[in-house]
Amino acid sequence: MKSAIPYLINFPKLGGADIGYISIAEQGRDFPFDIKRTFWTYYTPESIVRGRHAHYVTEQILIATAGRIVVTTELSDGTIQSFRLEDPFVGLYIPPCVWHTMQYSHSAVQLVLASTVYDELDYIRDYNTFKSVWS
Repeated sequence: MKSAIPYLINFPKLGGADIGYISIAEQGRDFPFDIKRTFWTYYTPESIVRGRHAHYVTEQILIATAGRIVVTTELSDGTIQSFRLEDPFVGLYIPPCVWHTMQYSHSAVQLVLASTVYDELDYIRDYNTFKSVWS
């Protein structure tokens, strides 16, 4: 059963300081969904807050492959969590029905693995609509 709340996923970190590291994730073992879309964001000014939406269906894993990303999530019951992503071997699972925002360090690169292809109708971009859908 999939979690209804966001949670961190620690991917294997193989290697060492002398040779560098590699993290590996495999379909069917490390992801709570099949990946249908991958995208990344970068060079986002630190003053910009991105996200500001929820999804009806899409599940996502957010990874800070470089830099720092502060992700704030809110459940429909008002529960708010904050996650600081700054290790490339840690991902944040965002289930459907979770309002989320991201704020980046300038050097941050965010990799997103999504369970669906892009569909604008899956986005809830109005906060009041988000609150009314699951209340």
